[in-house]
Amino acid sequence: MDTMGTDLAAGPVTASPASARERTRAFLDTLARPLAEEAEQSVVLVVSELVTNALRHGGGTYTLDLTAHPDGIEVAVHDPSPHPPVMRTPDLSGTGGFGWPMVNRLALATHITAAPGGGKTVRALLPR
Repeated sequence: MDTMGTDLAAGPVTASPASARERTRAFLDTLARPLAEEAEQSVVLVVSELVTNALRHGGGTYTLDLTAHPDGIEVAVHDPSPHPPVMRTPDLSGTGGFGWPMVNRLALATHITAAPGGGKTVRALLPR
């Protein structure tokens, strides 16, 4: 049973989504029970989307936490904005609207909590 967690940063960072994806793959490589390729790709995709949203809409910094549970991988992205992600009609002209629905389709559950002192944490639990 994997019950490990890791903070990918000591505090808020402005690293790119590409960096977050690399660190997520490194985390997944440490698991005693590896994920199937499709499950790994889903985790990396959700990390990329939540980090992109944090950088674009959440104040430009984030902290990423990953935790392996027996039945899933928990992705938690903390950012300084109090505003939760919202479902909106996707815009084909390039302004987005695809990511949050995708996260909700891939995840077993999503949860948003306000952080003490401001900000929020967006969590997604993905199947193993």
